[in-house]
Amino acid sequence: MRLSEDRISHISHLIVDRIWKDDLVDFVDENLVLREVKDVITKYLRIEEEADESARKKIRSQSRYIPEGSREWEVLYAKYYQEELDKKKF
Repeated sequence: MRLSEDRISHISHLIVDRIWKDDLVDFVDENLVLREVKDVITKYLRIEEEADESARKKIRSQSRYIPEGSREWEVLYAKYYQEELDKKKF
């Protein structure tokens, strides 16, 4: 699922605000921290999207048609998706 830039920004603000309110970290530059949190979220979403595309491609490349939504498709998708995340260390 793709998130808009506004949604990523909102989530980033929630994370930074919570860290600040819980007094876990003192920020020297809040804008820098927000940018870093946005970058991490964006990179993670990109990795998830690539894993999704790769898993779907592997299923489509099977010698026989496996209908999306079937139990077999779901099992293969979970397996291939996790393999791709493991390659990226997630």
